[in-house]
Amino acid sequence: MTVKLGVVMDPIANINYQKDTTLAMLWAAQDRHWQLFYMEQHDLYLEQGVAKARMTPLSVFRDAQRWYRLGDTQEQDLAGLDVILMRKDPPFDNEYIYSTYILEAAEREGSLVVNRCQSLRDCNEKVFATQFPQCCPPLLVSAEMQRLRDFHTRHADVIFKPLDGMGGNAIFRVRPGDPNVSVILETLTQSGRRTIMAQKFIPEIAQGDKRVLLINGKPVPYALARVPRVGETRGNLAAGGEGRAQALSERDTWIAAQVGPSLQKRGLLFVGLDIIGDYLTEINVTSPTCIREIDAGFNLDIGGQLMDCIRGELENRG
Repeated sequence: MTVKLGVVMDPIANINYQKDTTLAMLWAAQDRHWQLFYMEQHDLYLEQGVAKARMTPLSVFRDAQRWYRLGDTQEQDLAGLDVILMRKDPPFDNEYIYSTYILEAAEREGSLVVNRCQSLRDCNEKVFATQFPQCCPPLLVSAEMQRLRDFHTRHADVIFKPLDGMGGNAIFRVRPGDPNVSVILETLTQSGRRTIMAQKFIPEIAQGDKRVLLINGKPVPYALARVPRVGETRGNLAAGGEGRAQALSERDTWIAAQVGPSLQKRGLLFVGLDIIGDYLTEINVTSPTCIREIDAGFNLDIGGQLMDCIRGELENRG
């Protein structure tokens, strides 16, 4: 049986050919002779309770000048797809949530959505990590500015960040005696109306913010350490960090083992852990990246491993 795979993503014409993780997944699916269908978020809709979409047959190529071809657009029930990859990048806003409602209707009608819609909604990428306190640095989630100031006083060197950010946006490092702490907290919390995270600064960020990928709760044995530029505290590639592929440490593997069973239980088939030094800082569930860089560093096919996992899930359904 040929697998029909749909992907919901940002405009494919605008992706970074050299780095895009979704493209690696699509190559792997096409290599297995699966049929591909392309959708953007606005193509999804519900009609009389039935999940549908305007979708386009898709072919992908390993060619930096021409990496995709689209066929003729058609209106179809999403239940006609065996699997749907939800690869829309954040922001995780109301529109994202509405999309998960539509995709969840497709789940009820038999499609496998990667990752599971309820878990996408339930697992905020920063707060979800706090369910594993044995893995995390000292941290606080609060909107109360005095409580956040007290955390700063207690730990001296801290990171303040919003709960809905990505790519290193709006992350502040506040050292002892920083005269800007009040204005930073006023800005991030909107004067106490918005909940944020405070985290003790981890100096091992100088060696990189490691992205560890897990497929159905099992870690790929290599990570991408995203090393900050000189004078920066953010390792994110979007903030100018340099990626260095490396083997997992014993601690990385232990953290993955702590988190993995919960991911399996929640239907989170493809997840990226962020680990700095010995500490888990985030669990990325929406559209984890870094496949291409790790593949290149160690001659892997992580997208292929994911597709094989998806085929196993489909076969288990009978």
